[in-house]
Amino acid sequence: MRLTSFGRIAEPLPLIGQGTWKMGESKASRADEAAALQRGLDYGMNLIDTAEMYADGGAEEVVGEAIAGRRDEVFLVSKVLPDNASRAGTVEACERSLKRMGTDTIDLYLLHWPGEHPLADTIAAFQELREAGKIRYWGVSNFRMADLHECERIAVGENVTNQVLYNLQRRGIEHEMRDWCRQNGVMVMAYSPLDQLRLTHKQQLKEVAARHKVTPEQIALAWCIRRKGFITIPKSGNHQRIKQNAAAVDIQLTEQDLGDLNKGYPLPDSSAELECL
Repeated sequence: MRLTSFGRIAEPLPLIGQGTWKMGESKASRADEAAALQRGLDYGMNLIDTAEMYADGGAEEVVGEAIAGRRDEVFLVSKVLPDNASRAGTVEACERSLKRMGTDTIDLYLLHWPGEHPLADTIAAFQELREAGKIRYWGVSNFRMADLHECERIAVGENVTNQVLYNLQRRGIEHEMRDWCRQNGVMVMAYSPLDQLRLTHKQQLKEVAARHKVTPEQIALAWCIRRKGFITIPKSGNHQRIKQNAAAVDIQLTEQDLGDLNKGYPLPDSSAELECL
């Protein structure tokens, strides 16, 4: 697995990690889901992203099963719900997440999306948690440009990432956010890189995949990480698909490939600055 170092995170991370949305919803599936995450770790996808919201903590419990005995291999990401993101509530939510995952530290803790609690209070809680050794870095998710600017005003240089919806069909961040994040050392973590398996297989995508002798989904992943400062976190419970996801990191898209994909999936107008799921 190729690694990247960028901006405010002082260590290399895999360009392709693993998401967990929809995991933990059925107790009967949890063992298989944990095994799928472990398979991803075997392929070097050692960034695992989860959240207290997913299955009301069930996904974090699956992650805990998956990383048991392998915690030192994993860069662990989780998120606090906006409703819980008061100063005291953020600390309490983090403690619950740590317990569910059976770990002492979350590597990267995010505010899931902007909410009603003052951002300054959430950030103060993040700083408190970092000083206590319960998190290592903090960041945000689903933040628009105005939110990112507010974040910088409150704590200059501390936010390490913005986790956003980004894929061939959802390109609005390319208008302003992409360049701002690169210039300020904020990593972009692209979720739903296959648009929750709703990615339209346009002819251009099929042709690029055929040229590289890979699947259209692998091309879509390679497209998401084509620029420095971007990583992506596909979710899969299928072992063959997990292997393909990991292999996508080695695909080198050419200028012809990118031009063809731009024709099939053109940049939307600026009204689509940031879409969310």
